[in-house]
Amino acid sequence: MQTIRKHLRYVSFFMALVMAFGSVWASSAAAGMVGTGELLTEQRADLDRQSLMNMLERDEVKERLAQMGVSQDQVEKRIQSLTPAELSSFEQQLAEAPVGEDVVGIIVLFLLVFVVTDMLCATNIYPFINCIR
Repeated sequence: MQTIRKHLRYVSFFMALVMAFGSVWASSAAAGMVGTGELLTEQRADLDRQSLMNMLERDEVKERLAQMGVSQDQVEKRIQSLTPAELSSFEQQLAEAPVGEDVVGIIVLFLLVFVVTDMLCATNIYPFINCIR
């Protein structure tokens, strides 16, 4: 009986050390309230992304992108990386554009976004644009 108690003391000491170290590295969870405005902005951004993706499925947009040498995959990745503010600004520009100019406006806007990201060294789509860094 004494040997069991002697080993039990070592085991309990070891378990106490394990519990102490485990509680030091445990991270606490932080909860916060999500406002209605934030939720609506996020949902609106998802809808804007989806509408832009649907526009990319048009044949005239595909042809124009092919003429400019930009792949559809690059444009889709770029759309996914836009912030909600950029998406809402882009959608507003599309809403204000005349009906005949929407495809050309979309393409020009994407090309401008590509040029800016090439200048900021985020992408390397156009070889003739040098990084500003």
